[in-house]
Amino acid sequence: MTTTLDGKVALVTGGSRGIGAGIALRLATEGADVALTYQRDDDRAALVVKQIEALGRRVLAVRADSADPDAVRAAVDRTVEELGRLDILVNNAAVFLVGPVEQLGPDELERTLAVNVRAPYVAAQAAARHMTGGGRIINIGSNVARRAPFPGLALYSMSKTALVGLTKGLGRELGPRGITVNLVNPGPTDTDANPADGPNAAAISGLTALGRYAVPAEIAGMVAHLAGVDGGYVTGASIDVDGGFAS
Repeated sequence: MTTTLDGKVALVTGGSRGIGAGIALRLATEGADVALTYQRDDDRAALVVKQIEALGRRVLAVRADSADPDAVRAAVDRTVEELGRLDILVNNAAVFLVGPVEQLGPDELERTLAVNVRAPYVAAQAAARHMTGGGRIINIGSNVARRAPFPGLALYSMSKTALVGLTKGLGRELGPRGITVNLVNPGPTDTDANPADGPNAAAISGLTALGRYAVPAEIAGMVAHLAGVDGGYVTGASIDVDGGFAS
C-alpha cells in the first residue's frame, strides 16, 4: 500500500507524538510537505520537525489547543498561507479521559467533545474551503468505538463513535467535489501513552486476534494509502487497523 504524495501538503493535528507523529513522518516520506499541530511540548514537536526536514520536506509546527475552535481554524489557514495549499487533513488530536460515568463531570465531558468531536468538524469545515479535487480528509478514531472491552470507556467511546457519522456525512457532501473522507480506527498501539510493555498490555494484547500491539507505522501505512491515488475510490468508510480487536 505505498503511494506517492509529491507536491501535496498535509496537516496532521496532534502530530508531535505517538500515532500522529508516525503519520506525519510517513506522509513526509511519501513526498508531502507537512504541517502539524501540538498542544504544549515544544521539544517533541521540534524533534518531528527535524526528522521531516531530514527527509527534504517543508514542515510547519503550530502550537494549538484543539479544544479552541479558533486555534483549529487558524492552524488550517496558516498551513495554506505558509505551505501554499492543503490537500490532506488528518484529524488525529484527541484526549482520552476515562473513569466511572458517575465521576466524569461537565468539565471532562466538555473537553472530550471539544477535542474529539468539535475539532475534527471545525478542521474539516475549514479545510474544505481550501481543498480541490483529490483532497483527502482522514479522521482517526479508535477500536473502542467498535468494542468497549472494560468499564470506564463510555465517554471516550461515545466521542469516537461520533466520527462515524461525521465521516459518512462529509463523505457524501464532499464527494461531488472529488474530496474523500474516511475513518481509521487504530487498535492498541505502542506509544508513550499506551506502551506495549505497560501494566495492562498483556491483557489488552490478548483482546486482539494477532495477540500484539501495533506500532504507529502500521496505522500510518493505512493513512498514507487513503491519502494517495490508490485510495481515491474509498470514501465514507470506517477501516479498522486493530489486529482483529473487533473481530
